[in-house]
Amino acid sequence: MKRRTFVKSAGVVAPLIGFIPGAMANITRELNPPVLEKRSLGKTGEKLSILGFGGIVVMNATPKQAAERVAEAIDYGVNYFDVAPTYGDAEIKLGPALESYRKKVFLACKTTGRKKEDARNELEQSLKRLRTDYFDLYQLHAVTTMDDVETIFSSGGAMETFLKARDEGKVRFLGFSAHSVEAAMALMDRFDFDTILFPVNFATWYAGNFGPQVLARAREKEMGILALKAMARRPYPEGATRTPKCWYQPLTDKEDANMGLRFTLSHAVTAAIPPGNENLFKMALSLAAEFKPLTKEETEIIKQKGLAETPLFKYPGET
Repeated sequence: MKRRTFVKSAGVVAPLIGFIPGAMANITRELNPPVLEKRSLGKTGEKLSILGFGGIVVMNATPKQAAERVAEAIDYGVNYFDVAPTYGDAEIKLGPALESYRKKVFLACKTTGRKKEDARNELEQSLKRLRTDYFDLYQLHAVTTMDDVETIFSSGGAMETFLKARDEGKVRFLGFSAHSVEAAMALMDRFDFDTILFPVNFATWYAGNFGPQVLARAREKEMGILALKAMARRPYPEGATRTPKCWYQPLTDKEDANMGLRFTLSHAVTAAIPPGNENLFKMALSLAAEFKPLTKEETEIIKQKGLAETPLFKYPGET
């Protein structure tokens, strides 16, 4: 058996704290090359691979392709899988491909349901499709507006389903994904969620002021922080060729993608979920296997690149 190395980031990467806002303080890192590093997930007691498998990777795949993509991820040490009903047929494809590994992985799912019954219906459907009787993490999906937040916490809102499902043993931990600073901050104020799934991207961070305040609040609450859009560049310019399964223009050059991924993983995040395009996911696997935190000089370089980009998200948003 390979020797595992456990390190407290405050000791190993202390010099980074002055360079990157929110550097990896309070994250326990498990280094076990050549497979992916694992990190602690907030207060849950779980340790996840620094790269997550987004269900879109198997959307529209054949059963054979889905099985091969899951097996390759497992070989790299991926133990964190995330899917949602909105990802086409991803749940249907991921269920059989993941079934033999179910007890070894951390499976997260989501719902766009804001009402109690809508959330319950999606939960039960997802459990059936994914051939499991529980989710390790169940999340409110893509919460964006304050109206969403109010509905979720109202009488008959989705939080009633979430709490009951946890009591029933159908979900272990509760979290949310959000695409606005306002919604994320409000959700964290209203409930002690276990996790947050949020964009942590070099361009949105520097050019959009989108992310620093959310990560700071999540760290205060000792939440597990999961990251989106690490390998995003900008919105598609007019006339640009679109990459399948990416609604934004991704970083496709290997060196650029590596810098984007390293920027995200040099923060106090547990894991990053790469683009759903299977070729970019494959690239991300190899890059994450050799992850090293950014140096001071590299941080300045990516800051300048970020400031020169058009960010996917801004805070405050356009009026």
